[in-house]
Amino acid sequence: MTTALTEPEGAQAEWPGPLPGAEPLPGRLDRWLATHGAELVAIRRHIHAHPEPSYHEFETAALVARELAVAGLHPRLLPEGNGVICDIGEGDRVIAFRADLDALPLQDLKNVPYKSTVPNVAHACGHDVHTTVMLGLGLALQQLAEQGQLPGRVRLIFQCAEETVPSGAPRLIAAGALKDVAAIFALHCYPQLPAGLIGVRSGPFTAAADTVDIKLSGPGGHTARPHLTADLVYALGKVLVDVPALLGRRVDPRAGLSMVWGAVHAGEAFNAIPGEGVARGTVRILSRDAWRTAPELVTQLIKDVVAPTGAHVEVGYHRGVPPVINDRMAAAVIAGAAGAALGAERVVEAEISMGGEDFAFYLDQVPGAMIRLGTGVPGSDAKHDLHQGDFDVDENSIGYGVRVMVHTALAALATASF
Repeated sequence: MTTALTEPEGAQAEWPGPLPGAEPLPGRLDRWLATHGAELVAIRRHIHAHPEPSYHEFETAALVARELAVAGLHPRLLPEGNGVICDIGEGDRVIAFRADLDALPLQDLKNVPYKSTVPNVAHACGHDVHTTVMLGLGLALQQLAEQGQLPGRVRLIFQCAEETVPSGAPRLIAAGALKDVAAIFALHCYPQLPAGLIGVRSGPFTAAADTVDIKLSGPGGHTARPHLTADLVYALGKVLVDVPALLGRRVDPRAGLSMVWGAVHAGEAFNAIPGEGVARGTVRILSRDAWRTAPELVTQLIKDVVAPTGAHVEVGYHRGVPPVINDRMAAAVIAGAAGAALGAERVVEAEISMGGEDFAFYLDQVPGAMIRLGTGVPGSDAKHDLHQGDFDVDENSIGYGVRVMVHTALAALATASF
């Protein structure tokens, strides 16, 4: 592996070898990975210092494509130039891996040499780590392919715009990212786990995330005479309280549905009933079936609650992303691979998250699984949570992620069930 990027000052020259209880990688990859750790850290820090927002990941995609091309691969940029698809090896059946490239519209608050150089844009969700791990996976698998030890074809998908709606996954799918794919895998940084641990679970992993906005209108009037108006503040209050409560009685509790309002506004004067009021919120659901029926149900409940107040209501229900439902077999494959890569005791059960993740669009078409990559500094109380300006990672997690994904690729290629 070669890179034009400068290795980070003070970075370790080598990553440690396999952890106790781990199985060695084939093709002398343990030694290759150990000696190229600083180069991967340099790539991660460069991406971190030069973040790009959703749909503008042009330089990041170009960097990924250059590194893959230098290794002898043939990456394909999306027509827009903000995503990359690259196959390694040969075969009719493909095992795919996805990483996301975009950063968040947040200010980087860290005092580190690789702090974001772009105002109000930062890799506060770990996509720089996701990209680096997948790049390391590709470079490692190319080493195996050159030795004739890669038993099939693997596809790397570097996706734009995970952090926005509409998101980038449907664009990658339309560009052929899932052609011939038998299974797909991904990882996500998780600062609540220390580096060296992996969180895996079968079934619901993250929630569907939709948005709802409502607009109420009426004649307005004096607060002394509410009977002559449609009391919009009262009507809004009914919607805010009653609709989430009614959903709990209309949807199977096992669906994991949560409706939370985040923005409400109506009126300015304390003694005037306004003529207009608005509210916006989110609907999050763990069940695919419940998610499919949610728009009609939520819209009807809002109208039913408002009807007795005499106000007029307009409802906008906007799809975000489906729930991530990890395939049972895929979760078992990646759990076994993580155990082989790091030691069985370092694989733990992942918690369900009510956050949204557009990896779900891939899982709607092919089996697969997403895991959580521990990025916390072992023994530290500082967690640097996701989507916060001080987010950072233990960079040893990059090496652990590469090891897990190499083992996953080989295990999935050897699994006839996909």
